[in-house]
Amino acid sequence: MDGIKNKVQALRLAQEEAETKAEELSAKVKVLEQENLAKEQEITSLSHKNQLLESEVEKLEADVTKHKGIGAQSDEHGRQNETLQRRLQLLEDEAEEADKNLREANEKLRQTDVKAGHYERKVQALEHEREQWENKHEEMSRKYEELQKELHNLTAELGNI
Repeated sequence: MDGIKNKVQALRLAQEEAETKAEELSAKVKVLEQENLAKEQEITSLSHKNQLLESEVEKLEADVTKHKGIGAQSDEHGRQNETLQRRLQLLEDEAEEADKNLREANEKLRQTDVKAGHYERKVQALEHEREQWENKHEEMSRKYEELQKELHNLTAELGNI
């Protein structure tokens, strides 16, 4: 009987541990989902910034072309052209950096998605395991009650003898 009580207690402890672990994993999934949302927002922001920079680059490239024709006529125009070219280079560098950041954010998002999927599968497995433990617990409780009745009946029969 002590063995059964110990097993029931062990099952209860295992069930509590499984529930605690499931709660922890659910919290981790929520955190990962929040991180995922933040990364998506960062990607959207970087994409928008990239579009703006590309638009600015196109605009500046048009300006450079315009100023090259005029720049041949005067030194002043030549200096303006050099300034615009430096600015264009800076913007292209920024655009390249933004592209690099976008690729990194996409990779991090992909990794986060993979991790979230992994944790979701873990949560499902733990929930399934918890359900199995609950079923075992119910079965053991039922068997325990049956054995208690048998013990009571046996004790009553022995008392009658």
